[in-house]
Amino acid sequence: MANVPTDERLPLGLEALAGAPAPARTGRWAGHLDVGVPAAAIVLLFAACFVWPTLLPLAKPVGGNIFEANLGPLSPGHLLGTDTVGNDVLSRLLYGGRTSLETALAVNLIGLFLGGTIGALAAYLGGAVDAVAMRGLDVLIAFPALVLALAIADSLGPGQGHTILALSFFAVPVFARNARAATLRLRELTFMTAARLCGTRTWRMLLRHIAPNILPQLLTFGLLSMGAIMVIEGALSFLGLGIALPDPSWGNMIFQGQQSISATPLLVLFPSAFLFVAVLAFNLLGDALRARWNVR
Repeated sequence: MANVPTDERLPLGLEALAGAPAPARTGRWAGHLDVGVPAAAIVLLFAACFVWPTLLPLAKPVGGNIFEANLGPLSPGHLLGTDTVGNDVLSRLLYGGRTSLETALAVNLIGLFLGGTIGALAAYLGGAVDAVAMRGLDVLIAFPALVLALAIADSLGPGQGHTILALSFFAVPVFARNARAATLRLRELTFMTAARLCGTRTWRMLLRHIAPNILPQLLTFGLLSMGAIMVIEGALSFLGLGIALPDPSWGNMIFQGQQSISATPLLVLFPSAFLFVAVLAFNLLGDALRARWNVR
């Protein structure tokens, strides 16, 4: 068999396949299950928490009838029963999930825009700006995330807004470090050098060249951090420093249910199961997208 001439290059990405056996054929959807299954679970979760209470009649999550307390699942008018003060469990699960998801999304958006901007700008400018910004962020990262969130939440008091602010102190430096690392890899590439030589302004470099290239990596990290933020928010709410009762969240529902766990274990099981599924789905989707991104 004649050798391939040295000046005839194989198409990009096929060099490694030259002489290798053809990969085994898989089903049409087999290669998409790692993304499709957790993505479908997340879509269903968002639909249940944000769409279901709006479209279908559902009992209010607070202000229940104390004379209907501790009803079991499949009770008339209460599909999953009621809690110790007569509130509908299904309603509190869905509204509590909305609160937990809103909190995690808000923290991620703050981390993405604020932390991403700080990290990308510090890496692009370099020098003293990079050193000062990173040393300041290193101070925040040095504190354990939960301890720092507990200290801030305790000083601010319970509430969704205060919880978002407390968790943002954890999210911003982590997003900034990821944005900085991605920008440092881009800064010395040929197209970046050409853009600088053409006199492109800093803000234009950030918006047109850096942001589109680092955004997929930051979004993938954001999916992974959704689960961590929801767990920390649940811990704060469980300790009474996050979402304050009677407003529902999965964390304070677990706290409320554990006070009577021997008599009504389902009050702990239901919110724990929802939290577990949400965290698992976000982690699986983030891992799958990160693997695909690394391959590219």
